[in-house]
Amino acid sequence: MNRAEPLVLGIETSCDETGIGIVRGRALLSNTIASSMDEHARYGGVVPEVAARAHLEALQPAIEAALTEASVRLEDLDAIAVTSGPGLAGALMVGVGAAKALAVSLGKPLYAVNHLVGHIAADLLTGDEVEYPTVALLVSGGHTSLLLVRDLTSDVELLGETMDDAAGEAFDKIARILGLPYPGGPEIDRAAASGDPDAIRFPRGLSRASDMAKHRYDFSFSGLKTAVARWIEQRQAEGEPVPVADVAASFREAVVDVLVTKALAACAAHGVPRLLLGGGVIANRRLRESALARGAEAGVAVRIPPLSLCTDNGAMIAALASQLIVSGRRASTLAFGADSTLPVTEIQIAEQVTA
Repeated sequence: MNRAEPLVLGIETSCDETGIGIVRGRALLSNTIASSMDEHARYGGVVPEVAARAHLEALQPAIEAALTEASVRLEDLDAIAVTSGPGLAGALMVGVGAAKALAVSLGKPLYAVNHLVGHIAADLLTGDEVEYPTVALLVSGGHTSLLLVRDLTSDVELLGETMDDAAGEAFDKIARILGLPYPGGPEIDRAAASGDPDAIRFPRGLSRASDMAKHRYDFSFSGLKTAVARWIEQRQAEGEPVPVADVAASFREAVVDVLVTKALAACAAHGVPRLLLGGGVIANRRLRESALARGAEAGVAVRIPPLSLCTDNGAMIAALASQLIVSGRRASTLAFGADSTLPVTEIQIAEQVTA
């Protein structure tokens, strides 16, 4: 194995996207994604059983497409990497099973890694050096996490996370209340473009002084979701039309305000002038604009990977495994399984040990 620039294939099946990525060191060779989002749209959200079945159908063609794009063969690979968790249990099992089969049949080492830490590793594929420590804000449909990353391969600390709805989940639910299609994030973004973000003052969860002692870096969007729903219900009860654009813009502003405020507070408290954004909700235009503008005011450099690397993808999983290899970490054993609640502090699962 070329430990300096290992050729790694990564498999990501934590939710509704089948991601296959191939990297050589920090160079991105392929980032193939097969999404089952259209299948879930009819239900208004991700259905775990549907997602698992879609992964089964998409894996082989996605792997073949990735190999073709990267102009490599399976035999050329130095290692296989796979998301072990967190995520939907059934969906994770499909990827884990496929990765084990590939590793055993090819006689290649297998690295089982953490989905959330993979989002941080995506930034490695931009070609720029990543400085540590850095604060990372990960925002997706299933996770909202604030992390302190001292070293990508060995030291990731969870500062705070969502206590109920993740930010992306809140976007989906409010979109449904407003009669907008799934997925809600892009639809809210489009509707908010013509709205006034100051039209309605919606609550900022866990942002009061009384919350700071215990939940300084935690997030809660359930109360915000309820407040929006109640505002709309009252408007309808009064026989007034619901200003969809203003509601969307005001809701989005409340979410973005909390996310950026807490992330920059973490940077200040830990003396870290760097903030890395990751996860599918980073596609939200207002979140990116606010983070960049407020980060500049606070003297914090904000890094945002290309949007194709922010959503769930196999390339970030391969990139993380590549760095584990470069740092001398041994491969995982075959004893690991899918872990839907894997803590972010477990960067690699079941590393082999020597006697």
